[in-house]
Amino acid sequence: IGAHRAWVVVVLILLCRIHSLLAAPVQQGLGQSEAAPKKLNMTVKGVFESLLNFFRPMTCRLSNERPLVPCQVESLNASECLKNHCCPMKIGQDLQCHMPVKDDVQLAIRLILLTGGGFLILGLLPICCCAILQRSPCINPLQRMSKKVRQIAQERRERREQ
Repeated sequence: IGAHRAWVVVVLILLCRIHSLLAAPVQQGLGQSEAAPKKLNMTVKGVFESLLNFFRPMTCRLSNERPLVPCQVESLNASECLKNHCCPMKIGQDLQCHMPVKDDVQLAIRLILLTGGGFLILGLLPICCCAILQRSPCINPLQRMSKKVRQIAQERRERREQ
């Protein structure tokens, strides 16, 4: 394997790992209909909530540092628990619902990726613009053919034709 292919494999592995970290945790015991994504809400409120959810990720993973806050759910089944944005947890034979906890690791990963992507765009954008505009005759006067050069070229063509 060449060095180029090795780097491609490393980048693909990193992208797969990042994608798996950013994916929402899969709930145990969910049916196919419950796991289906909701219809996208493109109102101002929906966009604001999506942006807020991106910068305030929540998880159902248990943490030793944070206490579990129980949810107020009338009937104890997993679908009612999930409808109220709670996390179902089975302890022995009992099903309990608790509030999701803030996921600091997910937030850090998202902020690092967002910041890195911003720096990458801000770093590459001027380089790409300069490379494109440098070859443009309307921006770079050195790319334009001057009147003297044009006259000399026309005179040479006329000499060749004669």
